[in-house]
Amino acid sequence: MSAPILKLGIPAGSLQEATAQLFSRAGYQITFSSRSYYPSIDDDEIECLLIRAQEMARYVEQGILDAGITGLDWVLESNAHVVEVCELTFSKVSRRPVRWVLCVPEDSPVQTVEDLQGQRIATEAVGLATRFLAEHGVTARVEFSWGATEVKPPQLADAIVELTETGSSLKANKLRIVETMLESTTRLIANKKAWQDPWKRKKIENMAMLLQGALAAEEKVGLKMNVPKKALAEITSILPAMHSPTISQQTDPAWVSLEVMLDEKQARSLIPRLKRRGASGIIEYPLNKVIP
Repeated sequence: MSAPILKLGIPAGSLQEATAQLFSRAGYQITFSSRSYYPSIDDDEIECLLIRAQEMARYVEQGILDAGITGLDWVLESNAHVVEVCELTFSKVSRRPVRWVLCVPEDSPVQTVEDLQGQRIATEAVGLATRFLAEHGVTARVEFSWGATEVKPPQLADAIVELTETGSSLKANKLRIVETMLESTTRLIANKKAWQDPWKRKKIENMAMLLQGALAAEEKVGLKMNVPKKALAEITSILPAMHSPTISQQTDPAWVSLEVMLDEKQARSLIPRLKRRGASGIIEYPLNKVIP
């Protein structure tokens, strides 16, 4: 019998490198070839395929892929029936959710969603936009946009529904947000049949745990230090920690070793305070994964 294989979809395009970096921090090395849609991964039990995020949920639903990485927005757009394994809050620019926003030119008289009755709207997310308008009792002409959606108003469209992270592109094209239609984050999704297979489910769950651990560790660091026992209570009182710090005895009975995990931004103000209170040999180190 051949060894079992998990077929995993990696999003091509803007999320490709960010996904590979996340997998690297989780312990998986993905290598891309410029001429292949089959990236290599240093796990013989996983076979990767590059797929546009917009199509990922459909191929996972159909079982062509056992699991894949895509945005919640594209799962909803394709109306795919898949298992949402976990949320992975990362994107091509930041660690914030991306937003689908309804926009009009800055000088447009449109102020509310209802003002778009009978108007022409361009977007890549036709299904999402149509359902959103219907929820507001609006009937409009929603047209699929193949790209460069921001430049279409006002000549080619009265409004657009577009994806944004920072809003900078919208401002550059003199567009005004009327309403945020949806906030979306990246998800690990699985095919329902694959999820019922014990081996595949365990493989996917293990991957999810490591990916989430890598994200949890991204903005955290560890601190190690030597602390005189007489200052221990004062030093521990100023430590922000996920849990109580780890304290170990040293050969010198007057000193202990202390180790703690905290947000990286906290370290820069905390280290001088620790030093002034008697801590020495302070070491700050990065974390690869944090598993709760």
